[in-house]
Amino acid sequence: MRGLALFAAGILVGGVAVGTAIAQNSSLSPNKGVVALNHVGINVPDLDKAVEYYTKTLGFPEAFRNTNAQGQVQLVYVQISQNTFIELQPANGRPLGVSHFGIHVDNVKDAVAMWKARGAEVSDVNVSGTKALLANITAPNGIRIELAELPPDSLHRQAMNRWH
Repeated sequence: MRGLALFAAGILVGGVAVGTAIAQNSSLSPNKGVVALNHVGINVPDLDKAVEYYTKTLGFPEAFRNTNAQGQVQLVYVQISQNTFIELQPANGRPLGVSHFGIHVDNVKDAVAMWKARGAEVSDVNVSGTKALLANITAPNGIRIELAELPPDSLHRQAMNRWH
């Protein structure tokens, strides 16, 4: 019984310490509304082979895929954890490898305004085929940073909610 009480006390103290550390760290960031790194986009030469590798060899489940009006697959997301994905896209003439990374934000319009005010080159907000609200920052080195607000009907949010 004493062991159980010590275990419960340890969880309580640890939970308070972790909660305090999270609150302290989030208050240090000047980037209000940034939730987390959400995904890394990769251009691949053969989408089917890439999906097979990431799902079968690496064991990451397919979260969702998006097709265009002609029914061709434009992208496939595989899920690393509840909130983290790899976005696989056919290269279709684009350079192979990492194409961008996506940041999950609470409110994409607020994030766009914040970064534009600091001088970042940020695109207008649009709704993607996955129903995410997106904008893009183009960094000076050419790297694209995708800002993604994930409403309840977005494929990202639905995959996150299904995660066990």
